[in-house]
Amino acid sequence: MNAMQGTVATFDPETRTGSLLLDDGTPVAFDRAAFDASGLRLLRLGQRVRLEHDGQGRLCRVTIPTMP
Repeated sequence: MNAMQGTVATFDPETRTGSLLLDDGTPVAFDRAAFDASGLRLLRLGQRVRLEHDGQGRLCRVTIPTMP
């Protein structure tokens, strides 16, 4: 898996979906499956997160940078 970092731009706790901004300003949306794979319960706007994707461009997990 490949990883990069970004900042939480939006997060809906009901649907557990949202969007992130990469360091270059590129928006990236994440779905419920990617959020659920993280084990997190909530994200805050402006929070720094790590994005993991499967080499085919699919975002598969959103975690905080200190998590393994």
